[in-house]
Amino acid sequence: MANIIVVDDISDAGLLVKRILERKGHTVNAFTEEEDALKFAGGNPVDLAILDIKLKKMTGVEVLEELKKVSPDIKAIMLTGYPTLETARESLRLGAQEYCVKPINKDELETKVAEVIGA
Repeated sequence: MANIIVVDDISDAGLLVKRILERKGHTVNAFTEEEDALKFAGGNPVDLAILDIKLKKMTGVEVLEELKKVSPDIKAIMLTGYPTLETARESLRLGAQEYCVKPINKDELETKVAEVIGA
C-alpha cells in the first residue's frame, strides 16, 4: 500500500479522499495548507500526492513542482473543479500521472490511484 498526501483548500474534500483511500489500505495524510504538506513530504516518505489545482497561496502545479524537488520520484494526481486544457497540460508536463475532475467519483479515484501506484 502507498503513503499518500492530499492537499485541498477545502478540508472536507481532503477528508473525503482520505476516507476513500484508507478503506483501500493506504496511509493518507490530508492538508489544507501547502506549507504543511511540503514540510511533511520533506521528512516522510510519500509515494503519491493528490493535489487540488486551486489552493490558498500556491497552485497545485506549484506544489507539485516543490514536491518534485524534495522527492523526484513522487507520483501525482491533480484535482480540479475547473478543468482547462492549459492546467491539464502543465500538470502533465510537471509529471502528474492523472487528472481528476471534481466532484470526485469514488470508483474513478480508486482506479486512478491503483493505476498510478501500480497496485
